[in-house]
Amino acid sequence: MKCEGKVWKFGDDIDTDLIIPARFLNVSDEKSLAENCFADVRPGFAQNIGPGDIIVAGRNFGCGSSREHAPIAIKGVGISMVIAKSFARIFYRNAFNIGLPIVESEAAVDVISEGDWVSVDLEAGTLKTENDSESFVIQAIPAFMREIIRAGGLVDYVKQRGLK
Repeated sequence: MKCEGKVWKFGDDIDTDLIIPARFLNVSDEKSLAENCFADVRPGFAQNIGPGDIIVAGRNFGCGSSREHAPIAIKGVGISMVIAKSFARIFYRNAFNIGLPIVESEAAVDVISEGDWVSVDLEAGTLKTENDSESFVIQAIPAFMREIIRAGGLVDYVKQRGLK
């Protein structure tokens, strides 16, 4: 399982209200949420994302309320994964529940810049910058969690297996 794309860089303490402002929470479908992803901190963000682009952020990404709308908006806009120094615990769980891959790497975040191109192999646990100029070892995502991501999230994973 690999992700690669252009980097969109954010700082520390990006809360769920910055990811998807509360005034847009009257819907829950992915497309509508995606249209307003980061609307207040990066107007036009949704219109500038390329398929597979990656968010790189500082500490405590996804702090704030426990809404699943935040990772849904990020996934819906076309972001293939989020790399951060650390994640708020509830965001971490919600991201996997909706099938959005996330990884932590302090070292990588410190050297990756806005606009860089990165590739991540979630099974091998590697992260490489453009032209393999920098390479990092990241914690590989466990196989069962990769299966949840491949299925599109926890609900689809359960449905595909006929579980109740």
